[in-house]
Amino acid sequence: MKIAVSSSERDLSAQIDPRFGRCAYFVIVETDDMSFEAFNNESIALGGGAGIQAAQFVASKGAEAVLTGNCGPNAVQTLGASHVEVFVGQSGTVKEAIEKYKRGDMTSTKAANVADHYGMGGGGMGGGGMGRGMSVGRGSGMGKGMGKGMGRGMGQGMGQSMGAATQAGSGQSEPAPLSKEAELKQLKDQANEMHKQIEALEANMNALEKT
Repeated sequence: MKIAVSSSERDLSAQIDPRFGRCAYFVIVETDDMSFEAFNNESIALGGGAGIQAAQFVASKGAEAVLTGNCGPNAVQTLGASHVEVFVGQSGTVKEAIEKYKRGDMTSTKAANVADHYGMGGGGMGGGGMGRGMSVGRGSGMGKGMGKGMGRGMGQGMGQSMGAATQAGSGQSEPAPLSKEAELKQLKDQANEMHKQIEALEANMNALEKT
């Protein structure tokens, strides 16, 4: 069977993108032999309806299940109408999520776990979660947090995620410092993510200027 995974890159070793409707890519995996196809998410810069468009896209590719971090009500409803199972709260790599699914370690849901327009900048339910996850002792929640500020609310999402990263670190012992190689990789990943968000913002602004 085919499973669609919201992904930050175009391969099985990529980290899951927690946003379904506004993820960077969809990796669609054939579970029988782990062959896969990767697709750009054309809905990433939409002002609205990204979840619905993304759901229709993965259904059109024959996916019978979706593995993602967060999924809004419109996307859940559209996927349900297409008889596509939804598994939220997933993290790690695409391959790890597929293997977890094959082991039967997941439970599908028919309810959204974030509000409408999640990932556009206001944050919605769970806004700033990525900032907390990426604050590895050096306040690096900022770069990934910009992912929450996609579309027209980039500055707002970035500020919210930075705040979440700071709050999550308060009152806790400071984690061990990263090695130079790990810190460099993290910064490169954040720079790539920021570049993607800037491209998406420019596409959104161009679309608005034409309307």
